[in-house]
Parts: sequence; C-alpha cells; structure tokens
Amino acid sequence: MGLITRDATAQLAGLRGGTLSATSLFEAELARIDALNPGINALIEIDREAGYRQAAASDARLAAGTARPLEGLPVSIKDCFDVAGLGNRAGASLFASYRPAEDAVAVARLRAAGAVIFAKSNVPAFAGDFQTYNKLFGTTNAPFDPARSPGGSSGGAAAAIASAMSALELGSDIGGSIRWPAHCCGIYGLKPTWDLVPTFGHVPPAPGLRLRQAADMVVAGPLARSARDLDLALKIIASPLNAEGPAFLPPPRCEEPQGLRLALWADDPFAPVDATVRAGVAGAAGLLMRAGAQVDDQARPASDFAELYEAYALLLHAITAAGLPEAARQRLITAAAQYGPHDRSHAALQARGARLNADDYALVQSRRQAARAAFASFFERFDALLVPPAPTRAIPHDHSADVMARLITVNGATRPYFDVTHWAAFATFCGLPACVAPLPVPADGMPTGVQIICAAGQDRQAIAIAGMLGRLQAPA
Repeated sequence: MGLITRDATAQLAGLRGGTLSATSLFEAELARIDALNPGINALIEIDREAGYRQAAASDARLAAGTARPLEGLPVSIKDCFDVAGLGNRAGASLFASYRPAEDAVAVARLRAAGAVIFAKSNVPAFAGDFQTYNKLFGTTNAPFDPARSPGGSSGGAAAAIASAMSALELGSDIGGSIRWPAHCCGIYGLKPTWDLVPTFGHVPPAPGLRLRQAADMVVAGPLARSARDLDLALKIIASPLNAEGPAFLPPPRCEEPQGLRLALWADDPFAPVDATVRAGVAGAAGLLMRAGAQVDDQARPASDFAELYEAYALLLHAITAAGLPEAARQRLITAAAQYGPHDRSHAALQARGARLNADDYALVQSRRQAARAAFASFFERFDALLVPPAPTRAIPHDHSADVMARLITVNGATRPYFDVTHWAAFATFCGLPACVAPLPVPADGMPTGVQIICAAGQDRQAIAIAGMLGRLQAPA
C-alpha cells in the first residue's frame, strides 16, 4: 500500500476520503512491521488485538461522520511514556514489570484525537544514552545501515518513523533525544518550548511518580515524516497539564522564505562539526536565502558557548543522576572529589553534576537567566538560528561499558562521546523550541539534518521553516 510510506497527513486524507479504512491501514502497518522490524528492532511491544479494536472503532466513526483529528492513524509511543495496557520500562530491567493502568497525559491526548496507539518503541537503559540498546529488548539498528545506531534516546521512535512502521511517534528530549535520532534517521523531530507539552506519566522519574510540575529541561514532542505532521501533532498534545482545551500556539511570522530573518552558525572551535554536517546546515541556509530569506552567518547570541555548555551539562547530569539507582548515583558523587571546580571534561561535568549543591545550583540558574536574556535579545532581530543537530551523523554501534571512554569521529579525528550533546545545549538550557529537518542525503547514503531554533513559544515558526526546506528540496 503506497500510503504506508507517506506522511500522516496523507494517510489521514485517505481515511477521510474513503480510499482506505482504519482496519486496512493497520493491517498494512502490521505487514510492514513483520517484514522490517526483525532487522531494525525499533518496536519492542505490539498489541495487535488492541490495535484492531481501536481501528474498528475508528472505522465506525469515519462511517458516521464523527471522525476526530487523528482518527484511525497508527501511532507508536516511546517506551518512556505510560500507555494503558502496555509496559513502560524506560529500557531498564529495574522497571521490567511496570504496566501502567492509565495513559500519560500526552498519550491520552493522542488517543482522544483518534490515534490507534498500538506499540512501544525501544530506548536505551533509563533513556540515558545516545544509542538505543538495553538488556531487555536488545539493539535498535539504523534503518539504512544495521551497523549503525539510529541515535538515542528516542532511537526506536525515529527508526520506526523512518522505516514507515508507524505514522507518528511521541518522543522526549533533554540532551537531544528527539533531535539527534531525527538527524541520524533523516526525519523531522520537534523539541518544543519547555513545559508546552506535559511530561506527566513519563519515566524517568520512577514509574508511578507522576510529577505535576514538569521536570526541568525535559520535554515531550513528536517525530514524523513531514513538517506538517509535526504541526498536526503539536496542536493536539500542546497545552498545560490540567487545561480543558488546546494551547494557544502563535502562528509563524513567516510562512514562506521571503522576509525570513535567519542566522547561520554551522561550526565552532569549541564544538567542531563534521564537514558533511556543516555543509548540510550551510546548504539549508543557502536554499532559504535563494528563495528570499535574509541570512547572516556572523551573528551570534551574546552568550559564551563553553560557559553555557558547562552550566547546561551540570544541570543535565544532576537531573539524570537523580533518576539512577542509588548505588550508581553515589559512585558518581564519590568520583567528583577527583575533579577540580573548573574541570570541563565530560567525566568531570557528570560527577560534578551528580554532586550539585544549593550554591552550585544557584550559580547554574544565574547563568541560565543570562543565557535566556541573550537569546531573547537575539530573537528580537532574527526569526531563527540554524545550527547543526549534532557534530556528526549516525555512529557505529558501541556498547563498551565505560561510556566516558567512548569516542566519535569528526573530520577524521576522535572526539569525546558526549560531544553529541554540544549543539543540543542552547535550546534545552534556555527552554527554546528546536526543530530538526532532514536534508538531501549525501552519496554515502547516511542522512543528515539541520536544527532550527526559535524564540520561546515560536514552535510553529520552527516547524514552518522545516516545511519550507521540505518544499524547496521536493522534486520538481
């Protein structure tokens, strides 16, 4: 069925137009999963019976003319969100038996909109790695190369979308966990403005610990095969936790490149970028400029990259350490004694973050307020900042036990594994929306993308720019 590989919006049009039924779409999705998932291992729990029940109910609504916005659309969910009737393990053996009785809030909103929620997608242990593998469900492979990872922690989600085994996915992001897999797999992904989409029912924190206040820096957001799908999904899942209606999402200032004000930051001495990624980001800016956008490749927010990253990494590691088993957290705290207060190595930042005290936290917050002010001022002059999603593209599988000893390759030279997070820091630390859009795939067949960062609340502008790039790259 040709529609299976098209975006969610096209599938919904087929359902509304009567050219296919929700049941036939679901059956085609299952056939594709049976054919592809054994080699990719993106989806790790599939409830066929529940999926058929939901699809039949959707067919009844479609026939009655009472279809909801996502009626009959097959949707999978990252195995960090509660889905009633399915497990939520967050890749951790510790949570292997956890089966929630109710949906996470964002999942419930997708279900109420008519989505057929039928599967969970794979994640790394505790959702804490840039690759997707765990002892419970094994390794997820990049759809284009089984020797490479699709990224993490929303790696199963991105691989499922890229291989058309699901129409939409719900992922989460704190260290690039939506953006890095989207970049690796050649799809679209949105890290929304912080607290725009509720993370109530997300693991971590520990199963059953449903925090009414959003966890610091953590966001939930969609992954899809088009920008218009991101916009569709965001309108459904965005709203305060206890809101009765949808959030107000400001429309984009520019729907087309003409009049668009862009800044380009494709590389930096602090965070070197592989030539192929850098060329892709610069190429995206060039496409938009030739279509009428203004592009400034010298403008930068008034915030030191290294200092911002240090503050972000300390907070990131403090948050992630809080979700670790106590013995693991204590090992990190003990290790902090061997590092100086100004050591910016990734191992030092991890240990220092795990031991973050009240004074350190106050300093981090002071730096964050300064960074937010700098970016707010910057976005008074620009509609978006184009940057790399990560320093490199999809990496070979590396499951060596010492994460800090792992390496990535950038321009033929080895770099620390945690450099993957460098370009994720701006948007996460400052609570800004960031959308990754895929770019033309180079001759070696490995996808690459561009990260589009906008001012807080301007999520739909970031999506709109991703959509512009999609249209500019489309075959004539």
